[in-house]
Amino acid sequence: MPGEIRLVPPVSEDQARGLRCGDVVFLDGTVLAWRDRAIERMFEFSERGEPFPVNLEGSVHWHCGPIVRKTASGWTVVSAGPTASTRFSLAEVRAIEDFGVRVIVGKGGMFTEAREAMKKKGAAFLASVGGAASFYANQIVRVKDVHWLDLGLPEAIWVLEMKKFGPLLVTMDASGRSLYDELRIGENLQRIFAEKGIDPKGYPVVI
Repeated sequence: MPGEIRLVPPVSEDQARGLRCGDVVFLDGTVLAWRDRAIERMFEFSERGEPFPVNLEGSVHWHCGPIVRKTASGWTVVSAGPTASTRFSLAEVRAIEDFGVRVIVGKGGMFTEAREAMKKKGAAFLASVGGAASFYANQIVRVKDVHWLDLGLPEAIWVLEMKKFGPLLVTMDASGRSLYDELRIGENLQRIFAEKGIDPKGYPVVI
């Protein structure tokens, strides 16, 4: 039965495999916010055998390019909303399989290849809500660090300390289940019933 879960990164394989579609998750601790160009550079570093500036084992990736403001004491995140995750699908396959990423936070889910990688290695996708950038920004305690600013502010790796980041919904889990696929199947079944003029609610329940 779906429940509410508090997670503190780094996330273990057992913890990731324990997440089930429908669970509500809140995250406390370090979350890495990054987008396309940072992921591309990560692969370039890997191919050259260069170390990453952050530890990816057990990490949480947030598909987000925050709007930030420089202050006397560091950086302040003004706005932090999720970006569509489908375009990260193939990159996250490698991140999961080769670098030990356990949790991905984003919007709209990812392709089948990513779901298979989650099942193989033990990882999960958590859905965040679009249009709630100010809400999520208020859950950021501080910017712990930032790397690769030469890529531009939205494309850098932002190391964020989060407090009760959520609610986030598990929509793809390590059992291979995807709420996105189930939704599409449900919509198609509804369409088929409608095309055939069948109202399943009009039939008696057989016990």
